[in-house]
Amino acid sequence: MNEVIDRAQALATESFIASTGPGGQNVNKVATACQLRLDCYALRLSPEVFARLKELAGSRMTLRGELVFTARRFRTQEANRADARERMVELLTEAHKFPEKRAKSRLNRIGKEQRIKGKKLRGSVKAGRGKVSFD
Repeated sequence: MNEVIDRAQALATESFIASTGPGGQNVNKVATACQLRLDCYALRLSPEVFARLKELAGSRMTLRGELVFTARRFRTQEANRADARERMVELLTEAHKFPEKRAKSRLNRIGKEQRIKGKKLRGSVKAGRGKVSFD
């Protein structure tokens, strides 16, 4: 897992773009927002991990398999760069977590009977809500 994150950090390309938000007039002159791009195919992830990554990434993944992170919360390039890299690592870590299998619950005979009795009762209550006929 750590080798995948190290490989991702090495493969990621950064570009800086003009940012919106805080910064006063400086925001119009300096490109402080960081756009981080990562080619997911170059990471050579297993199919299960890639499927989870694709699901978690949503609109952040392009059709060519690139993850795009845009960080513009801070006023400096360094802080935005660190923020984008941190979000990339979080997403990759989350994609590597396997979902826990859900254990089937087992009902005994008495539990089944109570469930069926409750369903019959609800059905009779709902049936009583129908149209009333005076025949």
